[in-house]
Amino acid sequence: MKRKVAIQGIKGSYHDIAAQNYFEGEEIEIIGCNSFKDVIRCIHEDPAVVGLMAIENTIAGSLLQNHELIRQSECAIIGEYKLRISHTLCALPGTAMKDVKEINSHPIALMQCNDFLDTMPDVKLVEKEDTAMSARWIAENKLEGHAAICGKYAAEIYGLEILAEGIETNKRNYTRFLAIADKWTAEELLQGGEKNKSSIVFSLPHTAGSLSKALTILSFYDMNLTKIQSLPIIGREWEYLFYINLTFSDYTRYKQALDAIIPLTKDLKILGEYAEGKQSV
Repeated sequence: MKRKVAIQGIKGSYHDIAAQNYFEGEEIEIIGCNSFKDVIRCIHEDPAVVGLMAIENTIAGSLLQNHELIRQSECAIIGEYKLRISHTLCALPGTAMKDVKEINSHPIALMQCNDFLDTMPDVKLVEKEDTAMSARWIAENKLEGHAAICGKYAAEIYGLEILAEGIETNKRNYTRFLAIADKWTAEELLQGGEKNKSSIVFSLPHTAGSLSKALTILSFYDMNLTKIQSLPIIGREWEYLFYINLTFSDYTRYKQALDAIIPLTKDLKILGEYAEGKQSV
């Protein structure tokens, strides 16, 4: 039976590529969604659906709204995948570089290709909602003089000709995706699997040194903090939620660490315990 995977975007998008890689060896059915909220909605409507959601990029930083979406959703993180993002410039077959008058893509993709785009100062840059959607739009409407910045996979799917490859400025461009699921489904999928990473969130009393004390305890228990992200709590001035990723080699010691910081924190919640994800090359 095919595994149903909800993503933001369409076939050929980087979310699609990440899903194919994360579930390598499995037959999957991609459910394209217009927004990340729709991904969560798909999981709530059908607990068999697994969602894949971008959470941070090594250049653009964190997708802050997705941290909150996951926290509020009551879904559990079951895994992660780190995808190397490599952009191409593509257009209708037969188009030459000199024919390109307009380039369409997601604003982050355009930003990530600044150096390449600086070599084309007379070309109009137009922001679109998605990289793969830009490619599909050009192909379906046979838009001459238009080019898209997207992945090579999208260019191939929509029959566009690649004019340039690897046009991203920084070659160490990765996006980290989280796999999320209904809590009952998550338990089934994670049963017996390795767990060496955790995502947690908590708030702290508005007192001096409260964060430092919590982090000191985590360090004492040999927890490796791979990420810490703060977000303001709406309606509670100068108070924050702290989203933390931990890696560990001893699960029992990890649980002891959480027990030790509970008295110092408020509303501590485990968003997921899972295996640290692979990274594409």
